[in-house]
Amino acid sequence: MKSLLMITLAAAAILTSSCNTFIGLGRDMRLAGEGMEKSANKTSGGEGDPSGAPVY
Repeated sequence: MKSLLMITLAAAAILTSSCNTFIGLGRDMRLAGEGMEKSANKTSGGEGDPSGAPVY
């Protein structure tokens, strides 16, 4: 059982250590954040600075 766990952990480490994997994950997270921001702007009326800078 212990050796199976070690093999599984080693395989997971190899598969997720690829640079492309993390680049793709970063892109997905950025796109999800942009989508939420657009949704929030539609809900709030979209008023504010058109440059995209936060308005306090």
